[in-house]
Amino acid sequence: MVLQLLGLGIIASAVASGDELLPKTAKPLLLILLAALAVVIVQLVPLSPSIWAQGMRARIGDGYASLGKPLPALPLSLTPYDSLNTLLALIPPLALFCAILRLGVHRASWLAASLLAGAVAGITLGALQVIAPGSPWYLYPETNRGVGVGFFANANHMADLLVVALPFVAALAAAGRTRNIQRYSALLAMLGGVTLLLIVGIALNGSLAGYALALPVIAASLLIVSSPARNFRVPIAVAAGIAMVAGIAALASTSIGSARIGHDASSAVQSREQILKTTGEAIRDTMPLGSGLGSFVKVYPLYESVDQVTPEYVVHAHNDYAELALELGAPGIILMLVFLGWWAAAARASWRTGGGGPYARAASIASAAILVHSLVDFPLRTAAISASFAMCLALLIDRRPARRQEPNDLRASRHLIVA
Repeated sequence: MVLQLLGLGIIASAVASGDELLPKTAKPLLLILLAALAVVIVQLVPLSPSIWAQGMRARIGDGYASLGKPLPALPLSLTPYDSLNTLLALIPPLALFCAILRLGVHRASWLAASLLAGAVAGITLGALQVIAPGSPWYLYPETNRGVGVGFFANANHMADLLVVALPFVAALAAAGRTRNIQRYSALLAMLGGVTLLLIVGIALNGSLAGYALALPVIAASLLIVSSPARNFRVPIAVAAGIAMVAGIAALASTSIGSARIGHDASSAVQSREQILKTTGEAIRDTMPLGSGLGSFVKVYPLYESVDQVTPEYVVHAHNDYAELALELGAPGIILMLVFLGWWAAAARASWRTGGGGPYARAASIASAAILVHSLVDFPLRTAAISASFAMCLALLIDRRPARRQEPNDLRASRHLIVA
């Protein structure tokens, strides 16, 4: 609630900040955001039964008919209050996005440093969490005990934060080349220590997602600090892509909460394959209008096999694209495809010579890791990862290279003036 209220203030300030125009590259993304907002608003408006009483909603109409009551005007969303709650959760990342692009009160280096500071703080807390069984340092009653989850409840989401931080270590190193040799050496030593801490954090975290995503992200991050003229950039990029695909294939073959690849799920609520299959059935039944943003947890049980139901319940599809397709229907699918097209063009532009600085390239790698992980999880449903993703999108739009600094001596020069 505090983040949402502060976010509303930031968004209001951004709207009233004057006549300064947004970068041209921001306009397509802004249109996508407005279109998504329009889709959700339409889902919340009460409509005629001739519109909403289709597909699975026909069951609701049958219920009114069995009671002998006329069909009322109802919204397309089956859970309008959950839709509104989910919509409000978008305020913090949207506020950060506006603060970066509209208010301009940022430096890319400070954004990267803040992200790394948050990751290091999470690692510190994670170390306290794993230091002894029954540690009191876990912040949530339902969490992955025995591993370092930091400020998160889910180990996979902590792993996302650590992996997303890795490219920005490379960006800081690349942007610091203009410093004098003493300062640059000190910067590299500090960044080397942070990198070691991030690797230790991934080990403490113990998430397969962290292991699967870290290798390709590290390989891609090397491209940020390498010379554009070197011939090994293409092989590194290919190796990173192959490693990313292999990592996702490994994650897809595991059960939810398993500790090793190929571990069989003990129930339907742990099987990614079964959850995706059941979600697919719900998608077919709710097309083309969708079930409403935030309705997954209420709709999914309607399609579960009775003989597989347990006291546990599925809260997400562990595939954000499938979950959004269920909730937003055909308009949501179209918006996702348009967004991915925009993101691919922006990421490609950041790697062109003169097309973007190291922070934009780091943002392309970090956002790619989040988008790929969303195939088997729901990282963007957490405030920290969604805010990091919003930061990456803003840096992809504001692709100005880091300002070059004139190299200065570590010690001030002394002059002798003779009268």
